[in-house]
Amino acid sequence: MICEFITQHKVRFGVEPICRVLTEHGCKIAPSTYYAHQQRLERPAARTVSDAVLAEQIRALRIRVNDAGEAVATPESLYGARKTWRVLRARGIEVARCTVERVMRANEWAGTTRRREVRTTIPARDGVRAGDLLNREFTALRPDCAWVADFTYVRTWAGFVYVSFVVDVFSRRIIGWHASGSKQTELVLAAMRMATWTRARNGHPIVKTIHHSDAGSQYTSVRFTERLGLEGLIPSIGSVGDAYDNALMESTIGLYKAECIDTTVFHLGAWKRLEEVEYATAEWVDWYNQRRVHSALDYASPAAVEHAYYTQAPARELAVVNN
Repeated sequence: MICEFITQHKVRFGVEPICRVLTEHGCKIAPSTYYAHQQRLERPAARTVSDAVLAEQIRALRIRVNDAGEAVATPESLYGARKTWRVLRARGIEVARCTVERVMRANEWAGTTRRREVRTTIPARDGVRAGDLLNREFTALRPDCAWVADFTYVRTWAGFVYVSFVVDVFSRRIIGWHASGSKQTELVLAAMRMATWTRARNGHPIVKTIHHSDAGSQYTSVRFTERLGLEGLIPSIGSVGDAYDNALMESTIGLYKAECIDTTVFHLGAWKRLEEVEYATAEWVDWYNQRRVHSALDYASPAAVEHAYYTQAPARELAVVNN
């Protein structure tokens, strides 16, 4: 109250005379005390400064400047506070998770959320199909021990586009994918062929790899089953109408829909053609494999986990590849 009084009258009387009169009347205050108080008011608090620095670091993670000089969102803008905190720590920025949560909340930054998925596969009716070799155990001791596969749809102005994926259970890496305007057997066959080609190109040919899918007619067709045998893959099929039997693939497709299809990070505007879906999916798959951190992988990327396996390097040291 005294300092406020001095501030109100200092232009007319001056700080030193006011302090002298107040002291003479029993209200002791030195001019230095008043000036020190004013400096504390003018200087921002330490937390305010640290929050501002952290906000800039998070903004640099979530926003980049494109070739046209425009600020655009990065794929990392899809992260919530938990993954953002992990990425910052991997970059050497020591900060508490609660601090990241507070700063993101203050700036209205939030991660993307998944929507409820719609089933697109049609169960085979002949009653003849392979058994479930995974039994909901979506873990593996090495790459190419087991793959999971499924497909989803994307609405475009030109009609439905179907996108199929093949994911390695060990690393969560997407090793094959294909987009098509048709959901016939070729849709899932092309993704499987890409997966086998990817592994052979990297010098890791498949040996007794389990290929697990749901009971959709595409995966139980004679053509697809014969191709699995030619590629040396062992078929595994979950029960009809039970998403838990292929939960890992359902989770991956949920991420694809939330991070690639439902946001503007990988595509601006409405989806019009198959080619737009293909281009955006290619960008998302590259980011997903090389840079996206996964809580199931101790916040490392799929590429980092596989590299650590083949080189016997600590995965934690490779937590964020190319970030």
